Amino acid sequence: MTEDATPQWKTLDKDLNRLTRLEEATMYAARPLVGVGVSLVFVTLTVVAAAIFTGGEPQSLAVIVAAAFGAYMALNIGANDVANNMGPAVGAKALSLLGAIAIAAVCESAGALLAGGDVVSTISKGIIDPSALSSTAVFVRAMMAALLAASVWVNVATWIGAPVSTTHAMVGGVMGAGILAAGFASVHWSTMGAIAASWVISPLLGGVIAAAMLAFIKWRVIYVEDKIAAARTWVPVLIGVMSAAFAAYLALKGLKKIVAIDFGTALIIGAVAGVILGFVSVPFIRRQSEGLENRNRSLKTLFRLPLVVSAALLSFAHGANDVANAVGPLAAIAYVQKSAAVAGEVAIPLWVMLIGALGISFGLVLFGPKLIGMVGSQITKLNPMRAYCVALSAAVTVIAASWLGLPVSSTHIAVGGVFGVGFFREWYMERRARRIEMERPVARRIPGQERARRKLVRRSHFMTIIAAWVITVPAAAFLSAGCFLLLQAIGF
Repeated sequence: MTEDATPQWKTLDKDLNRLTRLEEATMYAARPLVGVGVSLVFVTLTVVAAAIFTGGEPQSLAVIVAAAFGAYMALNIGANDVANNMGPAVGAKALSLLGAIAIAAVCESAGALLAGGDVVSTISKGIIDPSALSSTAVFVRAMMAALLAASVWVNVATWIGAPVSTTHAMVGGVMGAGILAAGFASVHWSTMGAIAASWVISPLLGGVIAAAMLAFIKWRVIYVEDKIAAARTWVPVLIGVMSAAFAAYLALKGLKKIVAIDFGTALIIGAVAGVILGFVSVPFIRRQSEGLENRNRSLKTLFRLPLVVSAALLSFAHGANDVANAVGPLAAIAYVQKSAAVAGEVAIPLWVMLIGALGISFGLVLFGPKLIGMVGSQITKLNPMRAYCVALSAAVTVIAASWLGLPVSSTHIAVGGVFGVGFFREWYMERRARRIEMERPVARRIPGQERARRKLVRRSHFMTIIAAWVITVPAAAFLSAGCFLLLQAIGF
């Protein structure tokens, strides 16, 4: 009986294994549906909240619909933009994916609520002349079209795995709807030219600064005889530079609600913070480096905590800066419906800010892992030193661009920094291989055409991301024009 039962048990085990694999596959396939379901619940609750805060009056219907669009945009910002801040830290294995999502969700929300969008330009940084949209009905329709179009485009970009600038998507949306509403003459083309220039300026600045930082670390820390002693000297200096950049940026962004701060004062605040934190980090780095071996793997330990802190600060700054892309048009529509007048700048109510902050966090948790993985590990291989260069580059570049008056995208800077360290490593490895080759006897040298150059940046991702950057503004503009016509047709 036992002999007869054995094949039955084996068959049963195989069937159970098949069922287990089927259940796992079903759960994996259902994960996107869970995200969509939770997103729909969030948008629905947003609509209910907007109805409560506006009193449910007939004229508040536009605000309620715009709240749904704003919630959708906030979800997409969380799914796409936040990956640029956390991706390098996850790719460098300084943070787990769950830890990165938790830190980013808290810091993004804190940045949005504490330092974000107290007053926001409803015409998206002067893209459209407000006087050209004097009719409140046309203004509301244009803002709703811009918000919906930008959301759809960022959603598509996330789906194809391309980190894009939500600010540029919003700019394109406002431009497309504005052209249909008031004609080409209403667009401030000089501003649009500056934004187009930022497509090139942002990633180049980010890439060059990140590559320069990595070159410095290689020169002064990695390729020296006593790596630990060098790290004890230079890591506190790098922490000081990072602290100075973030302190200056957050002073400009956050403290302006309390006291007026100009750029020079912000730089002084940054310099003081940098010196203090640089000195404070000296004993910390010394204690952390005790007992470490004189090898590159030990250096990764020393850069891990500064990298995590920089990623958290980048998320805070991003929440403070980009929440307006989700809720700025919503705040404008709410103001117009209440006052029956178009204004260039409006204050953002707390309930509107909560929609943006919560939406960014939900979007990150539900859909962010895809872009985090792509930015962190699929473009080029990152370790804590390289990822730290990317984060430091983002902070320094934003401050430098503010000083020079250049319009830049935080998304383009961060991803440009990833490209910068990858291409620098390619160049450096090729240069090193040539030097080693020249040191060999002539008889043992490999002909140049037979030595394949080692590729350290995935070209397919590079081309996809560049293409997405180039077409973001025109794509969002065309989508916005279509949304404007659709809203007009249904009587909004």
